[in-house]
Amino acid sequence: MGSYRIILSGGGTGGHIYPAISIANEFKRRFPDAEILFVGAQDRMEMEKVPQAGYEIKGLWISGLQRKLSVKNLLFPIKVISSLIRARNIVRKFNPDVVVGTGGFASGPVLQVASRKGVPCLLQEQNSYAGITNKWLSGKVDRICVAYGGMEKFFPKEKIVFTGNPVRAALVNLPEDAKGSYEFFDLLPEKMTLLVLGGSLGSRRINQLIESQLPFFKASGLQLVWQCGSGYYEQYKHLNSDTVKVFGYLNHMEHGYRIADIIISRSGAGSVSELCMVGKPVMFIPSPNVAEDHQTKNALALVKQQAALMIREEELDAEFKPAFEELLNSGEKRAELGRNIKSLAKPGATESIVDEIVELLNNRHG
Repeated sequence: MGSYRIILSGGGTGGHIYPAISIANEFKRRFPDAEILFVGAQDRMEMEKVPQAGYEIKGLWISGLQRKLSVKNLLFPIKVISSLIRARNIVRKFNPDVVVGTGGFASGPVLQVASRKGVPCLLQEQNSYAGITNKWLSGKVDRICVAYGGMEKFFPKEKIVFTGNPVRAALVNLPEDAKGSYEFFDLLPEKMTLLVLGGSLGSRRINQLIESQLPFFKASGLQLVWQCGSGYYEQYKHLNSDTVKVFGYLNHMEHGYRIADIIISRSGAGSVSELCMVGKPVMFIPSPNVAEDHQTKNALALVKQQAALMIREEELDAEFKPAFEELLNSGEKRAELGRNIKSLAKPGATESIVDEIVELLNNRHG
């Protein structure tokens, strides 16, 4: 049967959106006649990124509870009810054969409604520490694909399959010719390049750090590709120069990865999985503002295997410069980190997840 109907739901950040798009692309490759629908949060970046990838998306009026007391929290119950009603209408109308959730608040109502209707459901958990939506859904779904060991402390053991995280296809095979990537940024092949990634939404603290260290980077002969986040671009675009290239968002990340000699990055699960594939020396600066501090846990999992460096935000002032200088001056250390992180890559993750989806479909249509 080729005309399967699949709903993919998740979003809020690139870490939830890109795995869903990767899964959709692989599913479409196997079943070209498949009908694919995305469901996201109506005011988040998936509403732009998913249509760019060529898929239809419908939005729910949903967001998470704020950690601080907030007027937004008063709207939370209304948003949940509204989203459940809209999700029910979407599921009834589209009539999917399978529903896949990749995390983020939008996936909650969709998988809740679909599982109640008896539609096979699969969850994809990217982090080493499960998110609140996925923990809540775990009892309702048929299969849970994970990227870290020890996840049975969050999920029913019999539903867990270890697949790794999907990454964008362009990153599995980086451009062979670096010349085109240097030309893309108008940078010089003879200079070392630092790639700075603050996550899809940007990071105030990383941006402050980079701005303060620009004289040091210049004195060290480094050139920079700096993704500061779309919300910060206006603030930092004046720093563009021959050796510093500032972007709100990098749509062609493969060129940045190709020419990077050192990478500074947040440690969201999607970023960690991509950086394992890329195999370059990485210094992680985890965001302290995420649920359960999972970025720190993601980074520490690599640090323990000598596959990356990590500096916490509160330690940056004292520790960044000496640690970075040491890395810059030791080709041996850079090579070791690159080798070790590359050894943790799971290049077949997307295919493994789609295998699980196909098995659910076969069981249903059996």
